[in-house]
Parts: sequence; structure tokens; C-alpha cells
Amino acid sequence: MAASPKKDRNNRRQQILESLALMLEQSPGARITTANLAKEVGVTEAALYRHFPSKGKMFEGLIEFVEESVFSRISRIMKEDKSSQDKIEGILTLVLAFAEKNPGICRILMGDALAGEKDRLRVRVSQFFERLEAQIKRILREAAIREGKRSTLVASKASNLLVALAEGRIHQFVRSEFKQAPLEGWSEQWNYLSKGLLV
Repeated sequence: MAASPKKDRNNRRQQILESLALMLEQSPGARITTANLAKEVGVTEAALYRHFPSKGKMFEGLIEFVEESVFSRISRIMKEDKSSQDKIEGILTLVLAFAEKNPGICRILMGDALAGEKDRLRVRVSQFFERLEAQIKRILREAAIREGKRSTLVASKASNLLVALAEGRIHQFVRSEFKQAPLEGWSEQWNYLSKGLLV
């Protein structure tokens, strides 16, 4: 039985996004053209535009993939019967592990691949990190109610610091052309940081 046209369309969209992510990984610092992407996928540029009206929409598809992948897993972490500190560690480790597994997408998260693209893409990436920060801030605030523990820093400042640390590690990964892995030395750094996080 032949695959339905809708399934074929979805498979081709997925293939385009995977090829774009791979090209971002294999050519650090390089600008990706639709001509090169079409060649990588094995289709014409016109065929690319049948699936995505613009290159910006392709980047948006990858940002959606990040949001869905990360926040669906964060929802699961939030439902686990763990301490607030363990939940925060789980979320930050998840983000760093996701980055390590998807090097090309890190170039989008750091804005490196979005030069010359629409502002709305940079806004959307900013919103991803803001949402992450809000989630950690919520955990810190709830720690007082759930566990009788308080953040040694104001929750908004502590959550900002923790997300800035994760962003910095992802930035180092991109800057080192994916040689300095986001999880390298992370557990030792977390052990150091977590000692003064909640009291």
C-alpha cells in the first residue's frame, strides 16, 4: 500500500529540517543557502518552497522542534517526585544534553545562524530562554512551600544566573566549533553551584 500524500509531505518536511540541521553542524559559521540545501536534500529549490514558503520558516520549524522536545520533557520532570534542586538539575542537564546531541541547532539558539533572517526568529529564541528561566523561577519559589527551603538569591536572579550558565555552555560549544561539549565537567560544576542554591 502506497504512503498517503500527506505522510509523504510530512516525511519530506522532516528530511528538509534534518538536512538543514546537519548543514549547520557541518559548516560552522557558514551561511546556508536554499540552493545548497536543495542539493543536500536531493530536490529542486522550487520543491523546497512547496514545503516551506521561506528559509525563515525552515528555521522556525527547527525552533519548534526545540520547543516541543525540551518542554515536553520538562513537563515530565515537573511531575516527578523529586526535590526542587533535583528538578532544576534535571532541566539544566536536559537542555545541555539536547544541545550536545543537536550541534547545528545550537547555532540557531545562539543566533549565529540567524544573521540576516527576520527579527521574529530571534524573538522566538529569546522566548525559549525566557520560558526556561520562568520554569526554574517557579521551582525555586515553590521550594519554600513544598520543602521549606528558600533560594539564597532572589528566585528571579537565581533562575537568570542558572539559565545564563546553560546559555554560556551552549555558546562555548558553538564558538569551539562543537569541540567543547556542553556536558563536559557539568556534574562537578553543578555540585559546586548547588551547595549554595537552596537553604
